[in-house]
Amino acid sequence: MATAKDILLIKGSRVATISPEATVYEAAVRMNEDRIGALVVLEQGQLVGMFTERDILQRVVGLRRDASQTLVQEVMSTEVMCCQPHTSLEEARGVMKNRRVRHLPVIGDDGNLVGLISIGDLNAYQTCHHEHTIYMLEQYIHGQT
Repeated sequence: MATAKDILLIKGSRVATISPEATVYEAAVRMNEDRIGALVVLEQGQLVGMFTERDILQRVVGLRRDASQTLVQEVMSTEVMCCQPHTSLEEARGVMKNRRVRHLPVIGDDGNLVGLISIGDLNAYQTCHHEHTIYMLEQYIHGQT
């Protein structure tokens, strides 16, 4: 059974983070430059929230707040769903679906952040797995195994 660790082995463990004291403008520029939809918010190395495109739309733009004057900590999501490296991809997908989130920080046994998986990562992994299965079935059908 595939796990979050399997995805991190492919994509790496680099996670884009930001301080809660950064402005929304700084966070948005960083997300745009890195072409990502979320930042993990860390304070003294500890996960304190997630800052996502949805936070910008609902809590900044939707409320007509000034992005250059609003701090990430004022609008970030603080109820963060996480998983562990051994969490199955099916369980991670279920959490994302049921909680309506697109990113799950991966937390190691020591409580430290070890990576981040997204719904896009899950979909890419599943697609690759299905493509391999189809290839193997085609080889079998044509007697090439």
